Amino acid sequence: MPHDHHHHHHHHHLNDDVGDRRVLFAVVVNVVLTFAQVFGGWIAGSMALVADGVHNFSDAAALVLAFGARRLARRGADAAMSFGWSRAEVLAAFVNYIALILISVWLVFEAVGRIISPPQVDGWIVVWLASLALVVDLATAALTFALSKHSLNIRAAFLHNLADAGASVAVIVGGVLILLYDWRLVDPVLTVGISVFILWHVLSDLKPVLRILMLGAPPESDRNEVSQALGEIDGVESVHHVHLWQIDERRVSVEAHLVLAEGHDYAPVISRAKHMLADRFEIHHATLEPERPGLGCADQPAH
Repeated sequence: MPHDHHHHHHHHHLNDDVGDRRVLFAVVVNVVLTFAQVFGGWIAGSMALVADGVHNFSDAAALVLAFGARRLARRGADAAMSFGWSRAEVLAAFVNYIALILISVWLVFEAVGRIISPPQVDGWIVVWLASLALVVDLATAALTFALSKHSLNIRAAFLHNLADAGASVAVIVGGVLILLYDWRLVDPVLTVGISVFILWHVLSDLKPVLRILMLGAPPESDRNEVSQALGEIDGVESVHHVHLWQIDERRVSVEAHLVLAEGHDYAPVISRAKHMLADRFEIHHATLEPERPGLGCADQPAH
């Protein structure tokens, strides 16, 4: 049964230099905001504001990491990295997500102590700095939105900013409640809520990153389906030793042993198989090893 595995995307990619400038500008803005929020939170006695500031610092660090990985990924293949450096972006995304998890857990522990003994909080400082943070978060998210469509790495940084925007709104609401009702308990409660919100986003977006790092098959392709399709190629008697994995976000690789039917030359069979993989599965990096019936697999049994 035929399957349509064509995924033609007609996105308008930003020029690399323009994208780099956007990321660098976002870094500078987030670093300045971090110092303002942490200092203001310390003066105001607001853990939620400090939490938002620390999260903004993680945004800046995430963007720095994303920027470095973005530049590194554009390096070509060399003797040490025969596949190139593009997986640096996936690794950067993974590091960013792990950092977010650690920060969120730390914030929850800090907030629990404040729930037990809520401190005095200056609501006005909280409201004004959280409002500034909201503007910066939305501006940074806008700067990285177009880039996030084509990169797990930038998407991780983009999600940092979206989470921050939501956290800033929560902190603003908390500051208003403190001003109106002196409800100091709202500050640590919001800190826990912000942390849970961050963790929920991270855990849902970590899966594709882990799949690539663990040499998993891409979600739109199935190893058994690829194996079956190779077995249907004219001149192929059987298929084994099929491995399918993602090199990075954009490239998929497959290797397989094809047992050729009698009377078929390996060159045209391999050519037909590679064309099929490219047309049907959009796999352009294939290593196919031909074998003859009765000779057995050339690989050692232990492998």
